[in-house]
Amino acid sequence: MRRLVAVSKRYLRGSAVLDRVDLDLPPGEVVGVLGANGSGKSTLLRIAAGMVRPSSGRVSGRVVVGYLPDRFPADLRLSALGYLEHMGRIGGLSTRVARRRAGELMERLALVGGPRTPLRELSKGNAQKVGLAQALLTEPDLLVLDEPFSGLDGPAHGLVTEVVTETRRRGAAVLVTEHRPDRVTGLATRVFRLADGRLNPVDVESGRRGTGSAHIVLTGSSVDEWRDGDIVLSVATEGVEPRNRLTLTVSDAHCDTVLLRALRRGASVQRVERRTSG
Repeated sequence: MRRLVAVSKRYLRGSAVLDRVDLDLPPGEVVGVLGANGSGKSTLLRIAAGMVRPSSGRVSGRVVVGYLPDRFPADLRLSALGYLEHMGRIGGLSTRVARRRAGELMERLALVGGPRTPLRELSKGNAQKVGLAQALLTEPDLLVLDEPFSGLDGPAHGLVTEVVTETRRRGAAVLVTEHRPDRVTGLATRVFRLADGRLNPVDVESGRRGTGSAHIVLTGSSVDEWRDGDIVLSVATEGVEPRNRLTLTVSDAHCDTVLLRALRRGASVQRVERRTSG
């Protein structure tokens, strides 16, 4: 477990301040941090990732960290594959393993242009995908993501949610920042709001209720494929397999993830209904 204790008055670039932050990141948890620009979210993540030291207090726990910064260095001369191989070797992987992992991740993230494309020629969204792949290369114990949805389209949002869920399930911890509550409350096990340098707990269940739910109607799928309590809230079925009709109820925050999985499994999406609640 990684823990940040009594971080106080840590300045970065003369602006962000953290004051008496006490945060533990146990295995299998997703901790979300909300806050406005300049509130100190990136400072907190850099400290958690071991990139900077607090001016007082301590960070305990020796873990393998995967870190996606708020600004990915997309102007490097390396290709996407070359960069990931290099970062994999820095993380302790052999060249062969780094190349294989990089290829798998870029294929999964649907990198436009292919692995040989120079980083400086990538769009913001595709550069963000390479940054995410870099953070996942070593299968870290702690995945630190600074606004990972930034610059990504809808399908890629679903992939980020999928990656975070998988990371949690294999027993790693995730620390993620966002400025939009709806992207965090359906994903995190604990949520905090960073304001005036301090972390304040947010009612996750209340946030989930506020985001609403979605009904996804599918054909060509089976009930057993959707027995997933973390993502799918309930499954109703009518008809006979293999062309039976399923109605999946999911939290609105996980709608894109479920749609992506359904299409990958060869199902046909008949209808999507989003419902909001107060």
